[in-house]
Amino acid sequence: MFTPKDRVFYSLFEEIASLVFKMAETLKKVVHETDFDKRGAIIAEIEHMEHINDELTHKVFTELGRNFITPFDREDIHYLASALDDIADYIYASAKKINFYRVNPNEQGIHKMADLICKSAEQIKNAVMELRTMKNMRQITEALVKVNSIENQADDIYDLSIDRLFQTENDAKEVIKKREIYQAMEIATDKCEDAADVIESIIIKYA
Repeated sequence: MFTPKDRVFYSLFEEIASLVFKMAETLKKVVHETDFDKRGAIIAEIEHMEHINDELTHKVFTELGRNFITPFDREDIHYLASALDDIADYIYASAKKINFYRVNPNEQGIHKMADLICKSAEQIKNAVMELRTMKNMRQITEALVKVNSIENQADDIYDLSIDRLFQTENDAKEVIKKREIYQAMEIATDKCEDAADVIESIIIKYA
């Protein structure tokens, strides 16, 4: 099917946002899997998706260099591609660190953070899917407000979890390992908020 040159960006962003959401859903499976080897296989799925995402992001930048006509500001296309790529990177980093450090992810804080990353990635996907037509502005705005709210929740969960970790974990090595996982997960929600900010900038200019 022939895609007008400026429309190719919408297709790429829709594909990337859907893939990022799928990665977030898979991260939830990672944190709920108790078997180390089975968890490793699920992490490998996330790694594979992260590689595909890198290729799609590269395509966005290639098309940006190739096309004179773009559906919105070149800077915004660049920022959105980078922000979505950052979410994917931190989802993968969160998953990878769990088995790399041989941490048991079966704790409430890690489960809750994975859940919030998934909810946030879903809202980003919902907003991106509406960019092509920009007819349903309310839906985009609602999705962006939810991302902001989720990021605030994630900050609170992060703080509470780190506090609990210092109070209940006597092994200093475990504290360091788990804190790194929490940090990667918290940054993933920050990156969702960054993507939401770019989308907001786009709709303000073009709606």
